[in-house]
Formats: sequence, C-alpha cells, structure tokens
Amino acid sequence: MALTTLISFKLSLLNPLHHHHQRIKSSKLQLSNVGISHQHRMVTSMNHHLVPKYPFLLLSCNGHNPKLRFHVRTPSKRKAEKLFKVGAQKGYASSGEEPQSRVSDTSTYQEEFSWSSVVFPFLFPALGGLLFGYDIGATSGATISLQSPELSGITWFNLSAIQLGLVVSGSLYGALLGSLIAYAVADFLGRKRQLIVAALLYVLGGSITAYAPELNVLLAGRLLYGLGIGLAMHGAPLYIAETCPSQIRGTLVSLKELFIVLGILLGYFVGSFEINAVGGWRFMYGFSAPIAVLMGLGMLSLPPSPRWLLLRAVQGKGSFQDLKEKAILSLSKLRGRPPGDKESEKQIEESLVSLKSAYADQESEGSFLEVFQGANLKAFIIGGGLVLFQQITGQPSVLYYAGPILQSAGFSAAADATKVSVVIGLFKLLMTWIAVLKVDDLGRRPLLIGGVTGIALSLALLSAYYKFLGGFPLIAVAALLLYVGSYQVSFGPISWLMVSEIFPLRTRGRGISLAVLTNFASNAVVTFAFSPLKEFLGAENLFLLFGAIALLSLIFVISSVPETKGLSLEDIESKILK
Repeated sequence: MALTTLISFKLSLLNPLHHHHQRIKSSKLQLSNVGISHQHRMVTSMNHHLVPKYPFLLLSCNGHNPKLRFHVRTPSKRKAEKLFKVGAQKGYASSGEEPQSRVSDTSTYQEEFSWSSVVFPFLFPALGGLLFGYDIGATSGATISLQSPELSGITWFNLSAIQLGLVVSGSLYGALLGSLIAYAVADFLGRKRQLIVAALLYVLGGSITAYAPELNVLLAGRLLYGLGIGLAMHGAPLYIAETCPSQIRGTLVSLKELFIVLGILLGYFVGSFEINAVGGWRFMYGFSAPIAVLMGLGMLSLPPSPRWLLLRAVQGKGSFQDLKEKAILSLSKLRGRPPGDKESEKQIEESLVSLKSAYADQESEGSFLEVFQGANLKAFIIGGGLVLFQQITGQPSVLYYAGPILQSAGFSAAADATKVSVVIGLFKLLMTWIAVLKVDDLGRRPLLIGGVTGIALSLALLSAYYKFLGGFPLIAVAALLLYVGSYQVSFGPISWLMVSEIFPLRTRGRGISLAVLTNFASNAVVTFAFSPLKEFLGAENLFLLFGAIALLSLIFVISSVPETKGLSLEDIESKILK
C-alpha cells in the first residue's frame, strides 16, 4: 500500500537541492589565522556550551564580518550526534584551539520558504493517496451492502465468489495497468498533468461505480478508478519530492503515507454511516468523486515541477531558455517568493549542473535483465521478496474484507461490523505513526521480525477462532487488531523503505519498477482469490494457510534481509550486496 516512498527515494538522488547540499557539505572553509582567531574561539566556546543544552541553536561568524549569527535548526538525534563527532574530530572543543578547516553540516542549512506556500503543493497530490486508501476502506463496507437482499437496492445482489472477487480487486487490476502506463508516459505528461489525469479518472471511476445499473458497468468503473490509483501513486511522490524544501522532505513523505491510512479510516467511517441505507454502497463509492474534483482543481492551481521543466530542457525537448525561465517562476511560486527572484534563479542554475550530470548517468542505466544478475539479483530477492510476502500473507484480504470477516465472526448486524472496522482503522493510523517515529531508532530488522511474528500469531488466532472459538467474537477483533498493528510496524512501511534503499544505483529505477509491479500483481491476485478460496477451503484453513506463509516470510526476513539502519546508499551497495 505504501508504494509511494520508493519513487521519492529515487528522486531524492536526482533532486537538485540534494546535490546542492552535498556540495555544501563536502566543501571546506579555509580560515585565516590572522585577525579572526579570537572570533572563532569565542564562537567555538559558545557552541560548546549552548549546543548540548539547546540543540536547535548554532552560532557562526563570517571571517570578514564580526557579526554573530544564530541558526535555528531541527536536527534529528542521529544528525546531532554526527555534528558533535565532526566537531570533536575537527577541534571544535572547549580548549579554544583554532580549527584549520570547517565542514558545514547540512543540518544547519535552511532553505527560505513560506509555510503557506508549502501546504497546497503537498496537500493536493497527497489527496491521490487518500483516495487510494479510501477505496480500501469503502470496499470493506460496500461488499456487505452490495450482497444484501434488503439493502443493496438491486436485483443482481446474489454475486458469486468470483464476481465478488472481481468487484473488490477491480481497482487493483486498474492500478496495475495504470502503473505500467505511468512508467511509459510520466516524463511526457509531467507530474502535474499526470495527477490531473489521475483526478479525472478518480471522478469518472467513482461516479460510474456509484450509478452502475449492472455488474459489468460497475466493474468498468472499478477499473477506471484503479487507473487513477496507478497514476496518482506514481505521480504524487514525484511531485512532492521535486517541489518541497529538502529540510522537510522526510516529514512530508511520511505524512503522505499517513494520508493513505487516513483514507482507509475515512472509508470505514462512511461505510459505518451508510451501511443501513438502501443502496448505501453507491454512496460509499460515489463519495470519492467530490474529493477527486478538489484534487484536480487544486492541481490545476499549482505550478509544474521545476525539476521536470529542467529535465525537459536538458533532454532538448523544448526551448532551453523558455523552460529555464518557467522553472525559475515555478520555484519562486512554490517558495512564496517574488516572481523570478535572484535566489530561485541561483538555485535553478545550480540545478541545471546537477541534472546534466544525472541525465548522463541515466543514459547508462541498467536493463531489466541486469536486475537478475549478480548483486542486482540479490537486491531484487530482498526487495521483491519483501513486497511479495507483504501481500501473500493476506494483507489485502484482511483490509478489503474486514467488514465481512467481522460479520461472519459474530457481529451479525452490518452496522456493528463497520463500527468495529472504524476502530481497526484508528488503530492502524496509530501504529503507522509509531512506525514512522521509530524506524530510524530501532532499525529495519527488529521491526520486521517482531511485526511478522505478530502477523503469524494473529492469523493462527483467526484460524483457531473459526475452528474452535466461535463463541467468543472479541477474539476475532483482537486477532484483527494484532494483525493490523503488526503489519503497520513491519511489512507496511518497511518493505518499501527497503526497496528504495537496497537496489544499486545503476539498476535502481528498473528494480523499483519491478517491485511495484510485483506488489500490485500479488495484491490483485490475493484480493481476487480470497473469496473463492474461503468458499473452497473454509475460513479456518485459509487463515491457517496465510499463517504458514507468514512463518515462511519470517524465515526469509531472518535469513536474507540485512539491517540498513544508518548506512548510506553507497555503503549498502559496497558492503551488503557484495
């Protein structure tokens, strides 16, 4: 579900501001020993006493200007520790010794921008993720309403297991197709137009599904909505990564993941309110249309990605000067600056240098076949294996079929089942937030091992409930909560984080694309197969099968997945993949 992270990590390597920061970080300021030593000793001493107590402050002074400057910063704990280590190595101690050189840490760099100008370039693309999550949550309630003789409001409510599987997984097949289309046309359309098209498909898909007079029309609407998912989940992370200031990129990417979970929760809420209404499934699916209209109108008001404009210029796909001027105006608007200001012009000039180098590297990008060779194959086994196990342990089934599972587990009233789904959605949101906060502190492997263990236990508990413990419906609720919580601290966020980290630079683009296809394809297959398999095997045996697969995935994580916490992408490539 959280596939957006993978594209943004790739883009961060090519992001103009990222390269600019790296040049700053690697540069050294040679200081004269004459006339300024007293100032630097004073600054060093003050930093030594102030920074440990007030880590958000850093003093500096210009060698030719005695004026002291306070830099407000918000470094992570790891960056702060890194700053102190660099200071100790370079002689920034209380001894008062003059440093011969000084390394500028990126955590002290703060790009100027207006917060009001940042909100909408994040919010409107993030609505694409919210609408993806909404489809998952709404489908949970819609499957109950759609099959009810009293509440469906249709004559064709008696759906077979295969027909129900197609209704539920139709958007996923559309998303799979949409991701293939996005990969082919993304650079031609640009991020902005890609998201506008996605919003249009969301509106059409949601509306057609809501007003469908028969099953085939409903399936067509689900497919169109899925096309919108595929385009949005490709374009949204690209637009956010390319337009937001670098110092808040991580925060915004994490918030975008939360928007997907918020969408699931919203779908559960709408389902709980409409579950007792005749034809309530129509409103559940149709509710997405006005949100998609807001997304589309919002994207129309935003400027195109400056990086995309510069990429077109570097590739010779338009007038170089015109595209450059448009990029300057776009960046000025995105940062809340006057049109064509000098700061934006300077950043664009520096970005052009980085993009020319990056474009030259892309021309030698590895082929798809190279992904299955040597170190690339090892990376694909790790990344592809994680996103595959993420789906075949039953995750899409538990989310899409949460309502029917709860209904069959003893919450016979449709309203009761959907209300418990809301509780599950709230818990999912909480656990997602915990994972975002802790993944860099605890590491990838501990969260994966602990989370997958919880998934296996929850699936065994669900199987036992259907086989032995049918008189205790709260056990089913506890098992679902354990499953959701375990998934959200393990496979949910970390699979895509590992995918974005593990592939070597030369094959990163191809490897990530294959991981995306693996994810959507396995998601669609599991979602489609759940209802027929449940009918064929019985719920107790199906959840037991998912539990056995979860145990296999735990063995895979323990034996094959490395710890990448604190390692640079270059370290991962040189140390882990050799």
